Amino acid sequence: MALSGIPILSMLRTRMEWHQARQQVLAENVANADTPGYQARDLSQPKFEETFPPPLATVSLVQTESGHIGGGLSSSSSPFRSQKTSGYEVRPTGNAVSLEDEMMKVAANQLDFQAATTLYSKSLKLIKTALGKA
Repeated sequence: MALSGIPILSMLRTRMEWHQARQQVLAENVANADTPGYQARDLSQPKFEETFPPPLATVSLVQTESGHIGGGLSSSSSPFRSQKTSGYEVRPTGNAVSLEDEMMKVAANQLDFQAATTLYSKSLKLIKTALGKA
């Protein structure tokens, strides 16, 4: 049996990939904190109760004016669903990004990613021990 066939490892890997994609979306929110009309986005959490893997939806950047810089990393390759976050604080320019909220999400995302990484490596170590290779 391949390691990818073990459900817990597969779920942890999906969770780590989600945290990486979410970090990119949160970084885009922070980078566009002064862009007029920009609405903050976030990724919805993967649901492991659904059919595995979850249905894919693509997210892509839209360049609305020629003076805007295109996205360096293509977020269209992300298999996770994007959702707009509803901010309570909207500036007169229409920007609804709250830097404090985004930085709190970044910190929480980092802690959750570290927890998933630790669980993944401990699970691998447990399998190696069971096989007598550690």
